[in-house]
Amino acid sequence: MPNIRTRLLVVLVVLFGSLTTAGAASASAVTPVPDSLWFDGSTLTVQNGRFVDGNGREVVLRGYNVSGETKLEENSGLPFASVADAQKSATALRALGGGNAVRFLLSWAHAEPTRGTVDTTYLAAATDQMRAFLDAGIRVYPDFHQDLYSRYLFNSGSWYTGDGAPKWAVALGNYPQESCGICLFWGQNITQNQAVTKAQHDFWHNTYGLQDAFLDTAQKTMAYVGQHLSGAEFAGVVGFDPYNEPFAGSYDSGQTSRTWEEDLLWPFYQKFRARMDAAGWQDKPAFVEPNLFWNANIDSQKQEGGLLDAGTLGPRYVFNTHFYDQKAISGVFMWGNASDGQYATDFGTVRDRASAAGTAAVVSEFGHPLSGSVAGKAPTVDKAMYQALDSRLPGSSWWNNPSASGPVLSGNQWQWDIYSGRHHEQMNDNPNKVQTSGDAWNDEDLSAVRLDDSGAATLRQDARLLDRVYPSATAGTTLAFTYEDRSRDGSTTLTWNPVPSSLPNVSQLVGSGQYGLLVWRSGSGSAPTELHLPASFPTATTTVVSDLAATYGPPAYTASAPVAAAPEPGGTGSRRLLLTDTDSGILHYALVTNGATSPSASLLAAAKSELAAWTAAHF
Repeated sequence: MPNIRTRLLVVLVVLFGSLTTAGAASASAVTPVPDSLWFDGSTLTVQNGRFVDGNGREVVLRGYNVSGETKLEENSGLPFASVADAQKSATALRALGGGNAVRFLLSWAHAEPTRGTVDTTYLAAATDQMRAFLDAGIRVYPDFHQDLYSRYLFNSGSWYTGDGAPKWAVALGNYPQESCGICLFWGQNITQNQAVTKAQHDFWHNTYGLQDAFLDTAQKTMAYVGQHLSGAEFAGVVGFDPYNEPFAGSYDSGQTSRTWEEDLLWPFYQKFRARMDAAGWQDKPAFVEPNLFWNANIDSQKQEGGLLDAGTLGPRYVFNTHFYDQKAISGVFMWGNASDGQYATDFGTVRDRASAAGTAAVVSEFGHPLSGSVAGKAPTVDKAMYQALDSRLPGSSWWNNPSASGPVLSGNQWQWDIYSGRHHEQMNDNPNKVQTSGDAWNDEDLSAVRLDDSGAATLRQDARLLDRVYPSATAGTTLAFTYEDRSRDGSTTLTWNPVPSSLPNVSQLVGSGQYGLLVWRSGSGSAPTELHLPASFPTATTTVVSDLAATYGPPAYTASAPVAAAPEPGGTGSRRLLLTDTDSGILHYALVTNGATSPSASLLAAAKSELAAWTAAHF
């Protein structure tokens, strides 16, 4: 029935030309983005711990943060200098970076520069830039971003800076002169800079009505966005991230990190949830973050948390967390590179916490510096993080125990900044401290993209690592997934999940190429399963071996083709593999690889037989 209604809806839209979305007061006609198919574009909800679209398919969100430019003043707290730059970035993110979702940063300081007055000029510009991604077929969840509470806490000669709260909010506090002492990393300000800790403490205790003001601005912002996007565009907005990397500042007497979450953080999220409802975002979840240090991988930083006392979060909230390997970033606690399965336990904790909370999970920030003394670790650290998003197993044990692979996690890498290395930021408004290199913020340099001298977007990391096969929509229940990207660390090819010798025909078919393997159990809908096809998988030379069909060079999509290829929505040139089954509750598998060259029918048949036996043995 849901799919019959969806098809009927498409017909009605074509015939009558208009549809509105609840909560979008001035929503205009639904006009699907280029290359859309009948099953594209529905609103996502959370069901049974997964993101689910209107066709009942499990959806995985993958992409980047857009962008750290919001933390700077050079473009007035906007991710881009213009809508044209936003469009260029969105196209590149889809075509080069393989992303289908972005975490879209917003600035409280620019949304409410004067207390009680929302700057609609800023909101209009931010919404127009957000629309550039939505029109490229990329889903969006906005984030009111802050780091170290506010840039206005820092003096013009400081080594560091912050972002977030407006100048008027800082002026209320009469905070002490900021100082971090001997701090090697900007993040040490979070716990060592008294100006930062006192300001954060005031926010969480609603001193001077700060939290009330923030919530008012958030509600007005969400209402504005909903009213100024079309119904189809608003459907692409997944939810809202209320507050980046929350931390108490300082704990009250007798308070612990856990009781702080229970007594202050969770009530704040409940208030934010109510503001979402009032703004017309009733059907979109809040992407709530636990205490920043709940999942730290340095024992001295780890604090108990994870919203343990919030009960079952349910479908109106998403468990939203970050992960950086601070051991690797320190250059002291981890000397060598990351290896196969390095983050399986850390990301397994994220899966387990979300499952216990009865909701979906997203790792909304992860990554590693691309310059500096520890930049050489980035190829292996980032590969291991993507591996941990795909599966909770190391590659060395995946083929032997695939049923323990776990759900595929959604995630957004930090970050996607087309201005990387080309900034002109006056740090803390100091004309004598103009930042141009890297991210132009506290010496960070993590952008996966930059503009070359001709103005074209180009990747700063290995395309094999970033542009990945992943199950963007699974028609049923995902049981296991793995992707061997064969990304490079210098001249070394990193192969952490080779096809085992017990599957000689599959191994021959894959050869030295990249491959992904998805195992799923079909649902009751008729929309196909989708896998993103990276640029390194040209349609004409991509091999698919599935119980549905085995083919070299899958044909263009039709509803009757069990294995087919089609453009992804948005008109950016990105592509997808579509797998259509006609059953319910049946086990299916699909191997996709770019390693074969015109494989024979007999090799395809032999590989299919091996995979069928392997699947039957393990599921």
